[in-house]
Amino acid sequence: MLTTLQTAYTDTRAADLAWALGREPLPALAVLDLELGRAKLQLRLLGASHQVLLQEDGSSCSETVACMPGSSTPLPLGVAKRLGDWEYEFAARVETLSQGSFAGRAQELLALVADHPHSLAGTFPGSPHAFTAMMAQRSEGQVRWRTWHAYPQEGHLVVTRTRVGALSPARRTSPSLLEPASL
Repeated sequence: MLTTLQTAYTDTRAADLAWALGREPLPALAVLDLELGRAKLQLRLLGASHQVLLQEDGSSCSETVACMPGSSTPLPLGVAKRLGDWEYEFAARVETLSQGSFAGRAQELLALVADHPHSLAGTFPGSPHAFTAMMAQRSEGQVRWRTWHAYPQEGHLVVTRTRVGALSPARRTSPSLLEPASL
């Protein structure tokens, strides 16, 4: 689903994005509710940022990537954590593109998510290449999502990917395997 966000695009920076797990739902500009197997997933656009709420079999996960005043957790390159009986993996990268390349990449990504049944993308009025997009899927018993946060004024595209799935039996008996680590 592609929508125009009814808010002005402000000159935020990719470097201002922070990551957090477990935050309460934040006010959203657009929301998409999905059911992927037994999982209930809510994709939330918060402007130039996102929040994903996941519930399955009595467990829940909340991921937020946003410019959060007072946050002490910058956007990490990678995280692996144990969340109850789930494994959570997150990775992020920043692509730096020329103005021409950025426009082409923006059009390509918006076309990818525009008609996908498990996606939500929002563009900002007055800046055709300023957008936030999210796409989710369920694969091999895991819920996965990808996000793209576009900052055309600085030529940066922040790309994230997340995977949440049940712990394998070997990992359930060895908690030391799930220490936070970089991906």
